[in-house]
Amino acid sequence: MQKNVTEWLDRTAERFPDKAAIVDEWEMLSFREYRQKALAIAAELISSGVGPREPVVVYMEKSAKVLASFMGIAYSGNFYSPIDEEMPASRANKILEIFQPKIVITTAELKEQFAAFGYSGKYLIYENIQPSEENEDIVRSVAEKILDTDLLYVLFTSGSTGMPKGVGIQHRAVIDYIDWVVEEFGVTEADSFGNQAPFYFDNSILDIYSAIKSGASLYVIPKELFSNPARLLEYLKENRVNTIFWVPTALIVVARLRVLKKVDMTGTIKRVLFCGEAMPNKELNRWREAVPGAVYANLYGPTEITDACTFYRVDREFQDDEPLPIGKPMRNTEILLLGEDGRRIRPEERGSVGELCVRGTCLSVGYYKNPEKTQEAFVQNPLNDRYEEKIYRTGDLASYNEYGELVYVGRKDFQIKHLGYRIELGEIETAVSSLEDIDRCCCVYDQKRSRIVLFVVSQHPIARAEMQERLSGLLPVYMIPEKVVQLEEMPLNANGKIDRTRLKEMV
Repeated sequence: MQKNVTEWLDRTAERFPDKAAIVDEWEMLSFREYRQKALAIAAELISSGVGPREPVVVYMEKSAKVLASFMGIAYSGNFYSPIDEEMPASRANKILEIFQPKIVITTAELKEQFAAFGYSGKYLIYENIQPSEENEDIVRSVAEKILDTDLLYVLFTSGSTGMPKGVGIQHRAVIDYIDWVVEEFGVTEADSFGNQAPFYFDNSILDIYSAIKSGASLYVIPKELFSNPARLLEYLKENRVNTIFWVPTALIVVARLRVLKKVDMTGTIKRVLFCGEAMPNKELNRWREAVPGAVYANLYGPTEITDACTFYRVDREFQDDEPLPIGKPMRNTEILLLGEDGRRIRPEERGSVGELCVRGTCLSVGYYKNPEKTQEAFVQNPLNDRYEEKIYRTGDLASYNEYGELVYVGRKDFQIKHLGYRIELGEIETAVSSLEDIDRCCCVYDQKRSRIVLFVVSQHPIARAEMQERLSGLLPVYMIPEKVVQLEEMPLNANGKIDRTRLKEMV
């Protein structure tokens, strides 16, 4: 029985010691080096009296160093939370206030910068840590005592009150998820991942741990390449990256600028996985046309359920204005679609909308040091009155289509009442996205003026009257936006998703 994620690195380092494990802008770590560095970090933490089951912050720029630190913390029986060096000071301060780390792993160069956040505790300077033969003996006795129910990490998401919420995930949740990913998509040591997601974003969990388990190489793609799609694709080709798991925004930029017609990716890209926001079919169809032999899969899930809980392998053609399904539950996961009356909606009740709730090993233990918010979101299964069983209420709305597949409808907070009608803003966005010259779009509701506001990015001028006329054949009149705002580019949050909060401020 596997109890913790470090067992993957032990096995993979033994099988493929000299194979590239992580490649970033500055260095390449083999699996042997990866493990040796992680063990050295673990030994330093243990010798410093940190742990077990203590919070540790990793503060560095996105690199192989961060991943070695994550594994070192795991080997030491502690749990990590990354703070990115580009994170705004106000957010970093709030995270530190909640997390209260016992020690911070950083570089000599960044130590002073981190101290400016007001932290006055212990530091572990990364470059001062050297591998030694003694490390294995120091770590072994601690690692053997790690339980699969111990925390592996805490990732902080945005909170409605302005205070971030720390989502705690156990070893067993990641083991369950990654075992499924590797089996479902046939990941082996012959594969290479191209990482886009920041390490403080849950999408990175699939990249990091699938590579460790399978022996695949992980390429940390330089951030600036996502502003240069042609160079980005050349990077993937040069490094033989064949698997990408990106937020749709990154895929959309590549598709929108038509670089897929200029850089031939057939024979390079084997898997295109995406998660984090809705993927418009218009751009997905461009990818499928340019790289027809790849596997395409839409994964869905919030941070609170270890990255993803449903998936859909794209197995048929879709019109631009059709919603792309989020599919079916992953292994060892159950989805409960609950109506407003608390009744479970069944697949045969096609089109009935309910809140998407999740049960299974994937569930977080809750929000770190926040029992009130935990009790609101992680609740007793209303369909089980026999014993305690928690489900997570995602706040997302979904329905079943004619194939029995789940289809994401929108957020409960994106559902509005307008002119007496209940409207899903996501349905409007799907229709607008299908229009040929629309690159990006997002709808918000102006509560003060009781109107739907549409933000669009396009290479051509878009007048309100023209947009309303074009949408009249796709939407009922009460769903057509009253105001259209054209932007040069959509504001994005740190995870690369459209920043709806900033758009609301622009209304």
